[in-house]
Amino acid sequence: MPDLSEVLADCINGGASLGFMLPFSPDDAAAYWQEIAAQVEAGHIILALAEIDDKVVGTVQVGLATKPNQPHRGDLMKLLVHRCARGLGLSRRLMQAVEAEAARRGRTLLVLDTATGSEAEAIYPRFGWQRVGVIPDYALWPQGGLCDTTVFYKRIGDARAPSQAA
Repeated sequence: MPDLSEVLADCINGGASLGFMLPFSPDDAAAYWQEIAAQVEAGHIILALAEIDDKVVGTVQVGLATKPNQPHRGDLMKLLVHRCARGLGLSRRLMQAVEAEAARRGRTLLVLDTATGSEAEAIYPRFGWQRVGVIPDYALWPQGGLCDTTVFYKRIGDARAPSQAA
């Protein structure tokens, strides 16, 4: 938990729009990660971690849609890599791991949203994600001020609907 909290705080303090506002410290992240741990335990979230020297430096999540008409879909959330570990290919490896696990769990479609104009927005197309469009004034940057968001999707695994796959 302390490593995950440090990664989240580092990304927010680095300007990432992740749903939290400044000032933000690792202590502020504890409740968030406790909730995520409960969701992972319940089987509602897939969590992948990247470690260097036994220290977590990156993470990503997929929230598994639970509505009866969406058993094939997941929401990619919070691809985070600590600034000290960027440029090592960890984002790509995290994405590959979580996409493979989501496919293993029967998901064929993943969606995500990210701050328009951010470093994150530029990375997803390199990983095979398709840009859908931009929603203006969707959220706030951590330091304040409105932020547009870009929506992406990616088909994974067997892209047919679950009722068609056999």
